[in-house]
Amino acid sequence: MNEVTAHERIMAEAERIIALGECSESVAPYEVNQPTIGTWLDAMGYENERFRNGEAPPSMAQVWTMPGLGRRRPDDDPLSRMMEVLTAEGYTAVLGTNCEQTYERYLKVGEHLRVTTALDSVAGPKSTAMGEGYFVTSRNTWYVGPEKVATMLFRVLKFIPKEKA
Repeated sequence: MNEVTAHERIMAEAERIIALGECSESVAPYEVNQPTIGTWLDAMGYENERFRNGEAPPSMAQVWTMPGLGRRRPDDDPLSRMMEVLTAEGYTAVLGTNCEQTYERYLKVGEHLRVTTALDSVAGPKSTAMGEGYFVTSRNTWYVGPEKVATMLFRVLKFIPKEKA
């Protein structure tokens, strides 16, 4: 009998999710607004008059669509689904994350964003000093209406911790 390995199950699910493309969408609960921009500037210790007068710092793109406390990501969120698959296969820890963001233009007060998410890639297994893992990369794209305004590749290394000697 030819038994399916964990790697084959992981990669089959990754291929299925990748094929869906931008399969998850969230709409920002609030429009881009000056009070939130001001609070963000204060929290970051950043001062730029441009952002006190109707424009948002580009690096705030993700702020407008983050789930926040008490809200959940959509059920069809591909990153969450891939994390569930890896967890079920014993990859229960996260060793690291990174993100690469690209901004097409500044956002303006009053604009309403939506974000789509797609699974970009799954690579592994990779062997690290901490244990074996998979790199999972998702791609978020933010829009104002049909216009793309920002993108982000978000990468997670999900792994099985090595047993301590």
